[in-house]
Amino acid sequence: MAENAPRSINWRLVGIRTAIVAGLAVVAVYATVPRGSNADPACEATAELAPSLREFARGEVAAFQPATSPTSLRDLGFLTPDGQPTTLGAFRGRTVLLNLWATWCVPCREEMPALDQLQAELGGDDFMVLALNVDRPGIDTNRFLREVEVTLANYADPDLTAFRQLQAKGFVTGLPTTVMIGPDGCDLGVMRAPAEWASADAVALVNAAKSGAAATPGV
Repeated sequence: MAENAPRSINWRLVGIRTAIVAGLAVVAVYATVPRGSNADPACEATAELAPSLREFARGEVAAFQPATSPTSLRDLGFLTPDGQPTTLGAFRGRTVLLNLWATWCVPCREEMPALDQLQAELGGDDFMVLALNVDRPGIDTNRFLREVEVTLANYADPDLTAFRQLQAKGFVTGLPTTVMIGPDGCDLGVMRAPAEWASADAVALVNAAKSGAAATPGV
């Protein structure tokens, strides 16, 4: 009789086993989702290029983070040096180093001469440094640039529209922030710290982005 008696069920053990099986199923399903499935479809070419920049994130630009799922920033709006509205889309075809800065940001001020030197050395039809000032209206940023002998074109974001858009997308956590933009208007990576942009390390990173863009179909 005792041998034929139904065994008591350990419901706690059953629950644990069920949870494990369910967890494994979730992992299996997740593993079947292609990498980069959340990337912007308009950024396929940049998505191909961005991972190759990882080996150039070293030395003076070691904090550069290549994009894992590039997103289009073509609609990012701001003002030209003469006060006219424009967007990043107007610079399509160039690799752009978008640097957000302000006169009150000491690290920003310190890296401006290096950015100016980088523009002088590499700036052209295929690359530019776009310095985007986020000071409030009324600050004479042109005077500041003259005082530090920087000749970069002074783009502006006086109402912080571009700043907030970049912040909402997870690019900006503070200043300075520098975003590398591919010729297709999508992000290649971001630097959330000051850097010595005139260094050999930075030049190598920019040249890798430029040459990679030129060699990547669709960029």
